[in-house]
Amino acid sequence: MSAEPHGVDRRAMAVLSAGHMFTDIAQGSIPALLPFLISRDHLSYAAASALVLAATISSSVIQPLFGHVSDRVSLPWLMPLGPALGGLGVALAGLAPSYGLTFAAVVLSGLGVAAFHPEGSRFANYVSGARRARGMSLFSVGGNVGFALGPVLVTPLLLAFGLHGTVFVIIPTGLMAVVLLRELPRLKGFRGDLVGGRVQRAEHDEAWGPFVRLAGVIALRSFVYFGMVTFIPLYYVGVLHAGKALGNTALTAMLLGGAAGTLMGGPLADRFGRRTVLVGSMCVTPPLIVGFLLSGPVLAIAFAALAGMVTIATFAVTIVMGQEYLPGRIGVASGVTIGLSIGLGGIGAPLLGLIGDAHGLRAVFESVAVLPLGALVLTLTLPRRTARESVSAPTQARTRGTSSWPATPAVPGTSSGSGRAETARSR
Repeated sequence: MSAEPHGVDRRAMAVLSAGHMFTDIAQGSIPALLPFLISRDHLSYAAASALVLAATISSSVIQPLFGHVSDRVSLPWLMPLGPALGGLGVALAGLAPSYGLTFAAVVLSGLGVAAFHPEGSRFANYVSGARRARGMSLFSVGGNVGFALGPVLVTPLLLAFGLHGTVFVIIPTGLMAVVLLRELPRLKGFRGDLVGGRVQRAEHDEAWGPFVRLAGVIALRSFVYFGMVTFIPLYYVGVLHAGKALGNTALTAMLLGGAAGTLMGGPLADRFGRRTVLVGSMCVTPPLIVGFLLSGPVLAIAFAALAGMVTIATFAVTIVMGQEYLPGRIGVASGVTIGLSIGLGGIGAPLLGLIGDAHGLRAVFESVAVLPLGALVLTLTLPRRTARESVSAPTQARTRGTSSWPATPAVPGTSSGSGRAETARSR
């Protein structure tokens, strides 16, 4: 068996991260549609919120189902299907003549998002060599950017063309689907567990106990994330008595900090260990939230950015940990760590809203500051290293000074277009 490649295949990762970005553009577009749908169809806030709930359930909660199926039968075509269905659903949501059809279009878009993520993160694992956390960071930041770009792309189209402007979303998402489709033969070369198109289930030691506890950590982290995203703008207006623009600036700073943290967390985890980075994040997050509460409007922006950076720095890390706890069920692991746990964490926003109604917005952030401590307790029960980390640690120690990118160009003439893909097939 050939030695595992040390670095990330940059061509494959660029395609996967771009696919992640254009898929999540569709997901990020749905909230931007709501004011226009409310105005056109005279929707109640409850009906508009139901569209967001439909998008969340269809895009997140059912991801483990896609992962379960792809663990048994190779389904790489789900990756180009993701941005294609995601963009089509957004386009139809603007064109639909009734609320029921709009609801169905939103669900269709969410199904595309759900289809992409388990397979996309599976192949991000395969193309990352020994640097899985670093590679998953590069993959994950595509989703961070895409979700943020959704409103940026859709809002000008809606202002210029009305709700019919959503049809233009098909152009970038459709082009991305074509790129993924063309790259599938090369990407499939990184899999070494297929015979006749079916996944060969080798014997794997699956750590379900740690995996379930990790899912709890992710859900609590999602409570923190959704709490900050939802209530930072409201806190600026209601408590700091600042303008809405400054509140949105703080929210933007938090999201940009999260994108930066995503890029930083993977390399740190590859160097110091997955659990070490997770423990550090949970220890540092509460003081940063307290600093946010004790600061004025300007300084609070800096604390919001740092809190976002530290919280989201572990996003890619927990995906890799889940995959390494369930090495024979990478699809299920990805579906739970990306979709189900985060979707369940989204339930935290309305629960925190009840606290805000009863005790004020400061109490919301005080509650958010406590939640990482519960996640810390769960994290400390996890093994110090996953089985994969223990195996790869000696190799990483010898090669720590090398770059994470391939030092040599791809070898032309191989069936996958890459010498590294041939190595991946031999694993």
